[in-house]
Amino acid sequence: MHILDVIEKKKNNLPLTAEDLQFFIDGYVDGSIEDYQASALLMAIRINGLSFEETLALTKSMLYSGDIIDLSTVKGYKVDKHSTGGVGDKVTLIVAPIVAALDVKVAKLSGRGLGITGGTLDKLEAIEGVSIDLTEEQFLNQVNDIGFALAGQTQNLVPADKKLYALRDVTGTVDALPLIASSIMSKKLASGADGMVLDVKYGSGAFCKTIEVAQQLAEIMIQIAEGFDKSIVTVLSSMDNPLGRTVGNKNEVKEAYDLLKNPDEADANLLNTITEVSTYMYEISSKKSHEEAKKAVLDVLHSDIPVQKFEAMVHAQRLSDDIKPIELEFTPDYSVDVIATDAMTGYIKNIDAQTIGQISLDLGAGRHTKADVLDYFAGIELLKVKGDEVKAGDVLMKLYASKPVPSEFVTAAQNAITFSAEKVNPIDDKIVLKSKDLQN
Repeated sequence: MHILDVIEKKKNNLPLTAEDLQFFIDGYVDGSIEDYQASALLMAIRINGLSFEETLALTKSMLYSGDIIDLSTVKGYKVDKHSTGGVGDKVTLIVAPIVAALDVKVAKLSGRGLGITGGTLDKLEAIEGVSIDLTEEQFLNQVNDIGFALAGQTQNLVPADKKLYALRDVTGTVDALPLIASSIMSKKLASGADGMVLDVKYGSGAFCKTIEVAQQLAEIMIQIAEGFDKSIVTVLSSMDNPLGRTVGNKNEVKEAYDLLKNPDEADANLLNTITEVSTYMYEISSKKSHEEAKKAVLDVLHSDIPVQKFEAMVHAQRLSDDIKPIELEFTPDYSVDVIATDAMTGYIKNIDAQTIGQISLDLGAGRHTKADVLDYFAGIELLKVKGDEVKAGDVLMKLYASKPVPSEFVTAAQNAITFSAEKVNPIDDKIVLKSKDLQN
């Protein structure tokens, strides 16, 4: 077998066998298949797709390309959470300590940014001294002791996904549903959790541009989970607008930390999203009703326990006995205001997440190539969000960077906003799909 034969098959829209996909994954992991060859196959998959049988075979090949974490030493029910990615999506940083505060264990393996979407690992590394490179022993001990850990994949855990993830980010193949599903589910299954909640985004700032495509992705992942006897809930939510009031790295961590300290002052849509995701994570682990689980989440959110859990995670992942305060002061070198013009009045109907994500990426908060170094202070702060009233002269948002901000970025930010004369609901509706074992 030769990789060119596999590429030709998929280029001509022929089905790949489990052996074809196993050959590809084995060869890419051991280095006998080059990046340019893998890129060609990924693009053929992006164009022609994979059947469910091919997607399941790819997921299995990726899953068994390395080690699988044994969580048997972690006491209690283990729940995992994943987002398909979005602009301003800092949900993991908030829900993990909330659920841990309810005595549910969260063993979370996260990823870096893809395209315009930020990655949890990049955000964590914006906190001084925090390491995402935990050994399996450190990871398991932290989950047992604190209740959750947020770490990157080790070299031996789904190494196929680790390599493909970085390659997809720079080859225009991020948005292929089979690649998204196999990437997410191989990691989720390898992490060993008993159940999982997936936050599936759709809209301009997501890989799934429509709710129909998001539902298709959710259904694929549910089928994969059911094939491995895992409980799963998928929450479909809009990413037409950025989530919350910050986009970037360090500023998103600060917003997450501030929400845990004072949820009553949080952005309404972000608060609603983290409440729903936390509720389903607690619901599947506790077997409580949705209403009971939601009350428990809101009660614990208004205590100081999640903040303590977040701080304990930071101190533990600094891998040092030196307990420093968490420093999240946000002082970028350059800050530019985006001002509402005379024509920009009324209620904000939409802030195009695709445009905002691209501006944040170009400011330095994301990567154009695998070798790019992130600017943790780069990003955007939204002073006005969906549903807010705007008058001429109001500051709509601030653009942050460690280099001068081009004027065209300001114009693009202004053009990203649409207005309504009528009031607009700031909270997006959600659709929930569950595996068969969780359906009433």
